[in-house]
Amino acid sequence: MSTDPAVTLRAYHQRAKHHFERYAEGPGSLDWDAQPDPFRTWKGTRRYSLPRESPERSILWSALPDARPAQPFDTASLSAFLRLTVAITAWKEYGGNSWALRAHPSSGNLHPTETWVIAYWVEGLADGLYHYQCRDHSVELRAETLTASEHANFWLGFTSIPWREAWKYGERAFRYCQLDMGHVLAAVAYAAALFGWRARLVDLSAEAAAHCLGTDRHEDYAGVEAEEAEVIVALQADANEEVPAPPLEWDEWSGLPSLLDPKPRYRWPVIAEAALASRGFLPSSWGANSDLAGVVCPPSRILGGAVRGAGGEGVGEEKPPPAQPGFPPATQVILQRRSAQAFDGLSILPAAAFSRILESLLPGGSSPVWRMWNATPRVHPVLLVHRVEGLAAGLYILPRSEAGLTGLGESLRQDLAWTAADAELPLYRLAAARAERTARSLSCHQDIAAMSAFTLMFIAEFAAPIAANPAAYRHLHWEAGMLGHCATLEAEAAGWRGTGIGCFFDDAVHELLGLADTRWQVVYHFAIGMPVDDPRLLTRAAYE
Repeated sequence: MSTDPAVTLRAYHQRAKHHFERYAEGPGSLDWDAQPDPFRTWKGTRRYSLPRESPERSILWSALPDARPAQPFDTASLSAFLRLTVAITAWKEYGGNSWALRAHPSSGNLHPTETWVIAYWVEGLADGLYHYQCRDHSVELRAETLTASEHANFWLGFTSIPWREAWKYGERAFRYCQLDMGHVLAAVAYAAALFGWRARLVDLSAEAAAHCLGTDRHEDYAGVEAEEAEVIVALQADANEEVPAPPLEWDEWSGLPSLLDPKPRYRWPVIAEAALASRGFLPSSWGANSDLAGVVCPPSRILGGAVRGAGGEGVGEEKPPPAQPGFPPATQVILQRRSAQAFDGLSILPAAAFSRILESLLPGGSSPVWRMWNATPRVHPVLLVHRVEGLAAGLYILPRSEAGLTGLGESLRQDLAWTAADAELPLYRLAAARAERTARSLSCHQDIAAMSAFTLMFIAEFAAPIAANPAAYRHLHWEAGMLGHCATLEAEAAGWRGTGIGCFFDDAVHELLGLADTRWQVVYHFAIGMPVDDPRLLTRAAYE
């Protein structure tokens, strides 16, 4: 571990890469019967059960960004909000085994993220810090305060338990924890929009967040898996108010955390090094984003070439595209979201659905996520398009900022075409080619990348942001996770489905694109397609 956090993080990222000839360090074998407990409980705390009614809102998905009256802060709204962000959405069963699905995806469905609720003047709850227990939809009172508040306030805190991921994925697990955190933050932003609330990140240091959430109380965690404080989000009814700071001191603590894995077979100390090196503040460029929504930025500015006509070639005789469905209620979209296990490899994604998915990825677009995460965009999608209506198969790019356009334009291979591919979106075709084999090879030889309608490769501005603020290592992965969440919910609303792909050959992606150094790094893959469901799986309600 270097004394320079940026050096430590670059070294960790390089060490945690997968390569064609070898994978990142991980366990030699897995014993699924010894999987860490996916549910942490706090012994010796008072538990408050939350209402279990399924959240219902008549708001259609297409109307989600619109402003609406704020709901009151009470246990009913808190319960419904948690159901739409971090709760269990269903149980699956097969062969005598059962596992829970949640409102946000997670690498391997391992869910390292723990949720905390800080409540002031929330009807039915004492003021204090609560751990949310998603298994039975309750909250456990961890800390209390004697300090009175004049206003109702509501915060969510998030921590990660890296061991939940590391027992399966080894050293790469810290990256997956941060991608999961991005999915969670996006889920919070979408649900907040349904309740008329504004989700805003609290700019605390990592040490202050840990102190607020109690993860720095090392005596409480003695002998059990540690939790890494990530971020605290304020939920506000009035968007014009300043972001309130949560309590940093509590008068009384109670409870001890449960042990998740009594017999761990491996240790991965490099994860703790990466976690320590990446602690810090929110991005310094907060609020300075560049809105490219609806703008096509001519690549001739940087490449010296003329912008050629928009693409419109078909993809051959295949299964015709299904009719574009009407938009369902937003709660239905959120609660039915699943990570696809397989795609049919035939269906053609309608052009309208494709455009809406891409538009949701742009700052200033339809997604409420970018009202919460309003930092300069640092992550840019590169697409391998296989089956999209009216779009030639090939390699595409969607720069999300002017800097992304110019920076990637200078860094990518100079023989790429940069042909404008959409009249309203900053989408460019870099090369026309069938790319299924490439997608499969780059994504650790996984068929799902080739059988999708298109695969996203999220390329992050890397070395410079991390040198300026080592916490950017987390933030880049959060941003990629948020992008994946926007894509998967828009796909779900259109009758399609998405899935995250955390396993990919990092440097092979860079070689394909011509990226020669650490100024840019790939941090996530995501695929969208028509799902093939497994009829052998039984589904049970989340909270029967």
